[in-house]
Amino acid sequence: MSKRVTIDPITRIEGHLRIDVDVEGGKVSRAWSSGQMWRGVELILLGRDARDAWTVTQRICGVCTTVHAIASVRAVENALQMEIPLNAQYIRNLIILAHAVHDHIVHFYHLSALDWVDVTSALKADPDKTAQLAESLSSWKLNGRHEMKAVKERLAGFVGGGQLGIFTNGYWGHPAMKLPPEINLLAVAHYLQALDVQRKANKIVSILGSKTPHIQNLAVGGVSNPISTDSQSVLTVERLLAVKGWIDELADFVKNVYLIDVAAVGAHYADWTKYGAGVTNYLSVPDLPQDTKGTKFLLPGGYVPGGNLAAYKPITSFNDEFWGKGVEESVKHSWYDYSEEKPLHPYKGETKPNYTDFQDNGKYSWLKSPTFYGKPAQVGPLARVVNMLAAGHEPTKKYATLALDTVSALAKTKVGLDAMHSTIGRHAARAISCAVQVDMLADQWQALVGNIAKGDVATFNKPEFPKGEQMGVGFHEAPRGVLSHWVVIADGKIKNYQCVVPSTWNACPRNEKDEPGPYEASLLGNPVADAELPLEVLRTVHSFDPCIACAIHATDVENASTIRIKAS
Repeated sequence: MSKRVTIDPITRIEGHLRIDVDVEGGKVSRAWSSGQMWRGVELILLGRDARDAWTVTQRICGVCTTVHAIASVRAVENALQMEIPLNAQYIRNLIILAHAVHDHIVHFYHLSALDWVDVTSALKADPDKTAQLAESLSSWKLNGRHEMKAVKERLAGFVGGGQLGIFTNGYWGHPAMKLPPEINLLAVAHYLQALDVQRKANKIVSILGSKTPHIQNLAVGGVSNPISTDSQSVLTVERLLAVKGWIDELADFVKNVYLIDVAAVGAHYADWTKYGAGVTNYLSVPDLPQDTKGTKFLLPGGYVPGGNLAAYKPITSFNDEFWGKGVEESVKHSWYDYSEEKPLHPYKGETKPNYTDFQDNGKYSWLKSPTFYGKPAQVGPLARVVNMLAAGHEPTKKYATLALDTVSALAKTKVGLDAMHSTIGRHAARAISCAVQVDMLADQWQALVGNIAKGDVATFNKPEFPKGEQMGVGFHEAPRGVLSHWVVIADGKIKNYQCVVPSTWNACPRNEKDEPGPYEASLLGNPVADAELPLEVLRTVHSFDPCIACAIHATDVENASTIRIKAS
């Protein structure tokens, strides 16, 4: 007998997401992913000066702020076929990388680790054994017995006081929780330490971007950071040295804590390599441009259909035709109408809301359904890692090998690349991606300092808008995956604007052919031990790091209800 389970809203994400699943025989047989809020930023932009778009679009989200700003200026620059000074590319790259490292750390420890870590079980742990285990895995300075003992005492204080504080409302004691007490205690310790570490990444964004969230230094044509070796009011060597210190601290945590913790969790949840693959058409775009024209990148991108690395096709530049012609969006199951009953390319995209309430076989989401050459595609860290491995990217091969070898040693069995196509594999891919990016953070810092040493202090080229119409796309391999902004400009003003964000690709409803999106496909076959406590559903959904492109949350203050789970 089928039982419908509705989780609304999904918490520990950005925005309003509803997930419905039908459960039969303890497994998910059908799923629906529904974005539950609409803002219509594309409509706000119509008629505005194209140079102002980035300041508006980064307000789409309170988390994914820098990424929308980057994609937006790139879209206008692409429409004008502009060149960007090298210093501006390096400064943008540093902001991109620092934001990504911050995002990955916060996602694992503070948004999704509690799906796998039983916090109350940590009270049964022996701090000495926890420290011994931790010190056998890495050289992290805060893995000692005194630290573990202090964390256990702090946690006992939460519980003894009748409140778990930040750990309230977890699925503690759920039968799907498998970690031994010592690993649970270690994870809680690192959860608390990560609260401090992630701040260091945000400091880098603040120094270079003038503030965070919502950076202030971007401009169509470059950045507004003036460079000087002596003036204290601009970007100085002293400030760049402070940035380098934070980069080194981030690298220590990512390599000696984050990467190891993900491997430890993966080794104890090996059964979760069988769940959550879903759509295995993997799409990513190149990023971290190393020239003024956007034709050379540190991170490769491309498309891997059906998980077949041998069929990899690269995306090579901001003007790549393979990329530019492949994207369409359907609204067959979305709360929008199109003038024509067919998918539209973003340049011709329309934003006409038509809310109908939730319809299982009709319209049920505010998200459109993107496809790449007619097929749904998964984006994000797993897609990024798969494409970079297919491209032969050596830094990715290095950390992927390290991660899989660590998992294999802890699990006492060989774990290969196939295990990555899964719920737990997405977490591993995110950690691998983070390790690659933290190294590149140091590389881009050195590139900027080296270029300044040559006497180059240029950071901006003035844009000029010709008469008539221009079209451009700006893409960015954001932490959650492929982000693209598509703009049509007429006489310097915005005629059309469409954002296709990572969670549009992953959280989308069924497409024109009624094929499920990545969230929906990944949930099929997912185990559900208790329909009233659907932890396993959350595990798979959280592995994508959902962001529904909205920074506003709603709460019923009269009933004090922040989450509802309904099983019928």
